Amino acid sequence: MNHLAASELILNKDNSIYHLNLKPEHLADTVILVGDQNRVDKITKHFDKVEIAVKKREFHTQTGIYKGKRISVISTGIGTDNIDIVLNELDALVNIDFETRDMKAEKTSLNIIRVGTSGSIQKDIPVDSIVVSEMAVGFDNLLHFYQSDEVQLQDFNEAIEAHLGTYERNSKPYVVPANASLVEQFMSEQVFAGFTGSNSGFYAPQGRVLRLPLRDDNMKDKLATFSFKGKKITNLEMETSAIFGLSAMLGHKALSLNAIIANRATGNFTKDGAQAVENTIKYALDRIVSA
Repeated sequence: MNHLAASELILNKDNSIYHLNLKPEHLADTVILVGDQNRVDKITKHFDKVEIAVKKREFHTQTGIYKGKRISVISTGIGTDNIDIVLNELDALVNIDFETRDMKAEKTSLNIIRVGTSGSIQKDIPVDSIVVSEMAVGFDNLLHFYQSDEVQLQDFNEAIEAHLGTYERNSKPYVVPANASLVEQFMSEQVFAGFTGSNSGFYAPQGRVLRLPLRDDNMKDKLATFSFKGKKITNLEMETSAIFGLSAMLGHKALSLNAIIANRATGNFTKDGAQAVENTIKYALDRIVSA
């Protein structure tokens, strides 16, 4: 079905997309996604100019020019549930005609780059470093609502599930790769290649204990000791797997850059998180315009 009812493609009175509050002309073909609304300004302060700024709920968008390249920066908030909203609405902005509510015959592919913070679970990836995610494993259940088998790495799915001994009541992990051309563009000797774990929460799902006991006391160690085809899970956060999976299904290119602000293996936390994020922002922007 190519024609979308008003209940499915929801538009605001000004014909902008429902949650992001954006119109097609507001969006650049290169999109940086950040979790924190305040990080949008930290990126666009480097721009030559900002053309548009739109805010609605946790979604803050600015589109402007950096060294001749038009870029949009959008805050997503925390979690893969928000990524489901953002990725579907970004795709709608470029691949659905808002006037007719029909799919466009010619599809547009966006470059989508996450710039976020993360915690390493490997001793050799120190705080204040940058991890470029070559692939991601999702411990949420988002992709299981879609016909997503073709974008998943099934052998990795099975290996991780067997290693973790996942309980039947938990969702099955799913593994998806980043876009290979973006990985090549952003990889260098300055960064670590990563296999990122995206969790459905910050505490128990990542093996943290405050007052509530965990169902599996060994979860953190199991994640850190997984190894398959020479790949270890390097870091944990809460968005990358959904970005990779939805982007691949929709025909967009996606990558994730992670500023490492904690090392769970050593117990270290960065002394200057703001600088770690700033370094990652500068690295991302310079790599974007190097293409």
